[in-house]
Amino acid sequence: MLRHARSLGDELVVILSNDAHNRKPNAVPAETRRRRLESLGIADRVLVGHADSFARTVREVKPQIVTLGYDQRLPDEETEKALRDVGARVVVLPWYPGKECSL
Repeated sequence: MLRHARSLGDELVVILSNDAHNRKPNAVPAETRRRRLESLGIADRVLVGHADSFARTVREVKPQIVTLGYDQRLPDEETEKALRDVGARVVVLPWYPGKECSL
């Protein structure tokens, strides 16, 4: 998925969910996930989103394209508005290579 996301633009910035939003048992801490993702060398930057608002992160990064995994959704209306405000396009990546993306 990361390679697919990278192919959609000139720069890949990955924003990981903040620990405040990751309530899974045995969740891997955001900082650990960030370091692991950086070590892959695929993304230009890897950031951890703000705990208080994903929309705030969107306004700071100002992406042109936001890619979501096949099972992900935008968290709230505030984030949707922030994406419209910065003119970002949302692309839902397929669950397997070769399947069409959803725009």
